[in-house]
Amino acid sequence: MNTPVTRTEQSATGSVVSNPSVTDATAPNAATNTVKKSSILAVFTGLILTMFLSSLDQTIFSTALPTIVGELGGVNHMLWVTTGYLVAATIMMPIYGKLGDTMGRKGLFIGALLVFLVGSVVGGLAPDMTWLIIARVIQGIGGGGLMILSQAIIADVVPVRERGKYMGVMGAVFGLSSVVGPLLGGWFTEGIGWRWAFWINIPLGILAIVIAAIALKLPKHEAKARFDIWGTITMAVAVTSIILVASWGGGEYEWDSPVIITLIVLAVVFSALFVWAEAQAEEPLIPLKVFKNRNFVLSTAAGLFIGIAMFGTIAYLPTYLQMVTGVNATGSGLMMISMIVGLMSTALTTGMLASKTGRYQWMPIASMIVLAIGMWLMSTLTVETPIWVLLSYIFVMGAGIGLGMQILVLVVQNAFSDREVGMATASNNFFREIGASLGGAIVGALFTARLTDLLTERLGDLGADAGAVDMNSFTPAAVNALPDAIHDVIVGAYNDALTPVFVMLIPMVLAGLVLVAFIKEVPLRAEIEDDGERNGNINVGNGEGVGGSTDTDGDMTDVAINTKTIEATQETQA
Repeated sequence: MNTPVTRTEQSATGSVVSNPSVTDATAPNAATNTVKKSSILAVFTGLILTMFLSSLDQTIFSTALPTIVGELGGVNHMLWVTTGYLVAATIMMPIYGKLGDTMGRKGLFIGALLVFLVGSVVGGLAPDMTWLIIARVIQGIGGGGLMILSQAIIADVVPVRERGKYMGVMGAVFGLSSVVGPLLGGWFTEGIGWRWAFWINIPLGILAIVIAAIALKLPKHEAKARFDIWGTITMAVAVTSIILVASWGGGEYEWDSPVIITLIVLAVVFSALFVWAEAQAEEPLIPLKVFKNRNFVLSTAAGLFIGIAMFGTIAYLPTYLQMVTGVNATGSGLMMISMIVGLMSTALTTGMLASKTGRYQWMPIASMIVLAIGMWLMSTLTVETPIWVLLSYIFVMGAGIGLGMQILVLVVQNAFSDREVGMATASNNFFREIGASLGGAIVGALFTARLTDLLTERLGDLGADAGAVDMNSFTPAAVNALPDAIHDVIVGAYNDALTPVFVMLIPMVLAGLVLVAFIKEVPLRAEIEDDGERNGNINVGNGEGVGGSTDTDGDMTDVAINTKTIEATQETQA
């Protein structure tokens, strides 16, 4: 039987409350929190390092692939270098989230780092494409946990109210790696060699392991759970099918080809089987009950939309910049820094404001509005648009993404108790990763189709033989070497093929705006749950903000503590 307790009883049992009159003697977590605060900088440094490694490896090979394929051979398997990592990482996200909640995160975190480093060593020594792909899959198995566990570990050491400023930095690092990856990959390829895209992980990863082993002090988790085997299998097949459709459709295979149709059928069937498996499982990877939580559903759906917009843009904007402005790969990467400046500035600002004021509802709303404005501005670009105007538009898009990306993760974490934060964070990132894959596919399909049609039409009008022009061989240098008439047609086609795609994505962003407008601003919790609460002694109730959410006046609400815990504590005190 559970008995509601008053503020006096909460203090007597040693539960953390917001009442400033509670002394160190009646709040045993106070000393622990002091220790955590003294080491938070070292811990956070390690977490940022691992997040950077994980997200960097999603993009670092994009500019290096042509050279890698030329050296190792296996053009037909080139796509798997990036897809293998993405599939493995996405599948592992909910697994790491669930295991972290049940068995604790420190050992799991170090284990994920070790797996990631093993993949890096295999990749650095890879003699052929087969071993390179195996290395990327191993990296993905480890990398899927690095991002999730980093975000969840913050919940173990920092209360939600203070977490915003840290999540803002994490969002900035995530965005930074999305642009630095291609730039760094190109630099390695043109200089010391592409294998350094693997070797660079070794010293950074070892440093992160040392920091985690020494500075990371996390609560123990005593919950025992059965592993969700059928949920894992069905989820893995569904995710693999979805990502392969997004990666292969319209490129490797036509959209109406038997391969793509089969993958779509597999994705639908196994997604349905996954839902059925989760409904039957005792300890599901993604409990269906999370979809009853309004803030989780709204934040996750909005995050998926941001993922589509962000990664759809990042995937093809460098190509646009190279073709239209005539810069090389490194130059286009440097131009993308304007997006990162916008993203970092708003992510850091909103994170600090959320921690300082406790108000955050306006941030995802502003994010969608600014993102929609940025996409509309991008749709107005022409070949004659000055570079500074182009960079300012890219800045606006980055600012829109940064306003809401990590705040949505914070909303999700605040909607669940700290003992469920790993599962909630993993589920949110899982769907955002799916959105990132779909974003690249959607933008790529629309862009490629329009580009092919425009080049065929305009080269034909010019009297050139469109069939004699190999569109796959276009490079900025090759296009710049063409006669002015053909050069102008190709550059114009690239501009006119991509800019309307931004307009097509605006309705999706506006749909996200409607969703985030209904997010309920639940006050951010000002304290971390103690070990008893993490192990299930607290029953949470309202499904909006749980785990002892605080009202605006600091009172704890919707909390019930097991009477045996109260009686035992009272006997000890007596």
